[in-house]
Amino acid sequence: MNPPSSKFQDVYFRRRFGAVVAALSVVALTIAALGSGGSSHSATNTTPRPQSHPATAQLTPAERHALQDKEEEGAIDSVLARTPAVVQGGTKGNEVALTFDDGPGPYTTQLVDTLNRLHVQATFFAVGTEEHYFSAGTLLELRSGDVVGDHTETHPMMASLSKHDQREELQNQIYQIQLLDGPTPRLFRPPYGSFNATTFHELKHEHLLMILWSTDTGDYARPGVQAIEQRALAGAHPGAIILMHDAGGDRSETIAALPTIVHGLRERGLHPVTVPRLLLDDPPPPGQPIPTNLSGG
Repeated sequence: MNPPSSKFQDVYFRRRFGAVVAALSVVALTIAALGSGGSSHSATNTTPRPQSHPATAQLTPAERHALQDKEEEGAIDSVLARTPAVVQGGTKGNEVALTFDDGPGPYTTQLVDTLNRLHVQATFFAVGTEEHYFSAGTLLELRSGDVVGDHTETHPMMASLSKHDQREELQNQIYQIQLLDGPTPRLFRPPYGSFNATTFHELKHEHLLMILWSTDTGDYARPGVQAIEQRALAGAHPGAIILMHDAGGDRSETIAALPTIVHGLRERGLHPVTVPRLLLDDPPPPGQPIPTNLSGG
């Protein structure tokens, strides 16, 4: 590929160095905490996350969240070691993942505000070029504890691109998130569900796990608030990954549907979480078939 600009190079190496320092800090804090003992209590921000050791109660909230993020990163690595793509999590827990594609856009901040009022964290698959206009939405996602994944730089049909162009699409989106001081994306969703063997090769190169979906609400076509609600809840089951959109058109119907969807999930004993949290708590079992191109092309 063509080398990135000097600005991108500076960001890339700054983020890589920062990630190493952060990882070493978390290890040191964990070792210190393990030596101090204590009893556990769950995190107070959204749904409690499992604690790996009672001594984590001795950590500050920021340290605890850093450790939890490290555990979720390890969960992605664990799943990626046995499959390049997942459609859903396991079925033994009580969690589902709400995911949103094509942002950021003019409705993103309103959608994230709605999720925050509902005390829900979600996963957003962002398009790099949209960051030039609507980065405020992505910044709000990051501040809210949401996860931002890679949805390519320009939203193309990946299976139609060369190896070089597929790598450019993945890397340029990553650079855009790094420019916002966001964590380097570890999750990828292909636009239109389009991918091929070359895509898997490039994802491996970037340490990205492909996240597809088990439930498509069809909200991109604006079928009406009630239809979006019904489709999301009809496809809700332990481990479900539910597809919606925060951009790519008028998303007022999606925003209006969110309270009913979230309340309906909770009434069934299901908890909406991010994809990394789902993979940590209830990963898909080994031996799942590798998904095939969903675009029909």
